[in-house]
Parts: sequence; structure tokens; C-alpha cells
Amino acid sequence: MKGMTMTEKIIAKHCGLDYVSSGMLVMAKLDMILANDITAPLAIDEFEKAGFDSVFDKEKIALIMDHFVPCKDIKSAMQVQKTKNFASKIGIKHFYDIGVSGIEHSFLPEKGLVKAGDMIIGADSHTCTYGALGAFSSGVGSTDFAVAMRTGESWFKVPKSIKFELVGKPKKGICGKDIILYIIGMIGVEGARYCSMEFTGEGLKHLNMSDRFTIANMAVEAGAKNGIFEVDEITHEYLKEHCSEKYSVEVADSDAVYFKSYTIDLSKIDYCVAFPHLPENIKNPSEWGNIKINQVVIGSCTNGRYEDMCAAAAILKDKKVADGVKCIIIPATQGIYLKCIQNGLMEIFIKAGAVVSTPTCGPCLGGFMGILADGEKCVSTTNRNFVGRMGHINSEIYLASPAVAAASSILGRLATPEEI
Repeated sequence: MKGMTMTEKIIAKHCGLDYVSSGMLVMAKLDMILANDITAPLAIDEFEKAGFDSVFDKEKIALIMDHFVPCKDIKSAMQVQKTKNFASKIGIKHFYDIGVSGIEHSFLPEKGLVKAGDMIIGADSHTCTYGALGAFSSGVGSTDFAVAMRTGESWFKVPKSIKFELVGKPKKGICGKDIILYIIGMIGVEGARYCSMEFTGEGLKHLNMSDRFTIANMAVEAGAKNGIFEVDEITHEYLKEHCSEKYSVEVADSDAVYFKSYTIDLSKIDYCVAFPHLPENIKNPSEWGNIKINQVVIGSCTNGRYEDMCAAAAILKDKKVADGVKCIIIPATQGIYLKCIQNGLMEIFIKAGAVVSTPTCGPCLGGFMGILADGEKCVSTTNRNFVGRMGHINSEIYLASPAVAAASSILGRLATPEEI
């Protein structure tokens, strides 16, 4: 038998098997499952339709209200009410509403509810974020989530693995968002279809946890089943701060089988922006041209962490958002929001003319808090720029890092931080 990759080792462990390989169909035990105010109500309907009245473990289910919160209309309020009532009836421990939590994929790691070696599914496509911790995590549909609530298991086809060996040191100002956009531009939005994107190499030492969360978060934009990072001292330090439970570390075997392998020289990556209407439509500054914009959004499960807020604040300090541009900043969790207040970032944002929202997914999915009108253009730190994603079908979204987004808000056009 050949060796196994990180993903294969985690899956094998949770199936009670000594060995798995790509293409196998397996049933795996789960360490954490999660849903939100959009997907949980659908799962609750299926759960009750199946006649279920109890869950496999009241402490291994997380229901996070984050997409349309604070509730934007009656329908969204009913969605939250339904989920809250279900959590109360069943006795689910980890139900979190506004004022406590934030965006699920930032909140759960911050809360220490996900960790290295875990097997995690979520009724949200960006559940792959937790691979930054060395976990297997992947999005599923609400029906699969409903069954998992009762059984604590889910079925998988073991994915092929693609190895990304990161070498070199990123240039000043280049962050995880630029790196993952570069990779998606290189392999395309189907370049890792139903594969595990496995990140390793000496270049990892130059990526903080925020960079890694961003990269793992957008693995799904390359079509991946999951993204996963090799656990190192940076990971251990994060888990030591946030997680009190024991965790396991799975290391790929030296003879592990990879579907493809790439070497990514981080030192050669420039600022990357995904132009409309696909995350693979990547352009560097020399190709941007003069793109006038109407709005900037800095936040989301991709780039709403404290490091992202700091990157934006460093650009916006003592500057002003351009006339005619709306700059919307959304810290991903209450904890991040508070830290921004304590360290003076909020004063910088407000003096610059930005508006700051309580944690919400909001504009990322065209929910609210920043809907685009006909013909409007937005530079956003979110993860998708499909047609109509943030509002009108004739609007345009340019995906970028927090630094590029902040610089663009000041100049009123797509811009690099060096232009400020």
C-alpha cells in the first residue's frame, strides 16, 4: 500500500480503517457539524420529516446566526426564531445569536470548537475554512446535515489530493488573499474539483493564521472538497490560545499519492484582484486600468479577522474615503469588533468616513448592508463575484485583499496601497 495524505489519514481515522485511498466510499464519524440561519431551517424541516427527535451529541452541533443578522425582514426573523426554538427543544449547547458570536467560520475557531485532526461538516460551502487548523472540513447540503445531526456520521468519497508546496517569502503587503487568488487564477475554478488542496512547504512560516484561514476558505472557489494546512508551530500557538481540548496532528507520508503537485513561489506573487465574474479572472496591477468604483466592503468569513482590520486601518489612517464611495467595514466576530474598539481602529475607520457594521455575512451574498444597484462596482474582500452576487445583475464585484480594498476606497478606483 502507498502512503496517505493528511486528508486520507484523517478520514481513515474517523472511519476506523487503517487505510483509505481516493475514490473509496466511506462513512465517517464527525467531531463537529454546523449550520446557519439560512441552512439550519431547511435541515430542521428534513430532520422532523424523518421523524427524528434527538441528536447524536448536543455538544457537537453548532447553530450560528450570521447571514441575515440582525434580521433584515420578517422572513429572516422567522428563520432565526425557528432555529432558536429547535435548539432549545433539542438541548443543543452551541446555539449563538447576535451580540455573542459573529460569522460562523471566524467564530468557531475563535471559540475553540474546531481543532486539528477533526472531521467537520457544515451546511455552508465555506466550511472548508477550518482546514487552516489541520482539520478535514467540508460543506454539505442541508439534508446531509439533518441526517448527521441524528447519526453523527456522514458519507464521503475520499477525494484525490493536490499538493501545493509553498516556498519563498511574500513581498511586503502581500497576504493570504493574494496567494489564494493567484492559485485560483493559475488552476481555474474547476482546477481542484472534488480534490483536497494540501498546503505544505517552508513558505508556511511566513503565513500567519489569518492568511491560512483565508486560503483554506477559498479552496472551494477552485472546486475543492477541502483545503488543509500542515500543522506547525504557528498552528500549535493558535490552538494553545483558543482551544482547551486535546487534538491530533496528521502528517502526510513521504510516499503519499498526489493527483497533482505544484510549487508556489510566494516571493513572485503580486497584488491579485479577481475581476468579474469569476474568482479565476485574476489580474495584476499592470492590467487593472482605471476602474472607478462605488463601494468597498471589508469583512466576511474570508477577510473579517483582526489582522484584516489592521491592514485596512493602516491604509485608512489620517485619510478620507473618496466622495461618492461607500466603504463598509464588518469585523467578523464580536471579539474582533471589541478588539478594534480597544485598539483605536474604529476611530480610524469612522474619521475616514467608513461605516462599521456589527458582525454579519450581509453584503457578501447580497443579503443586506451593502446591496449594489444597476451598474455599480464594488471592491470586496469577500469570496465570490458571480453575476448578481451582491445585488443587481448589472453590478460588478472585484475581489481583493483588505489593503487593496482600503486603498481603492480612498482613491475611488481600483488601486494598490503604494499609490496612497
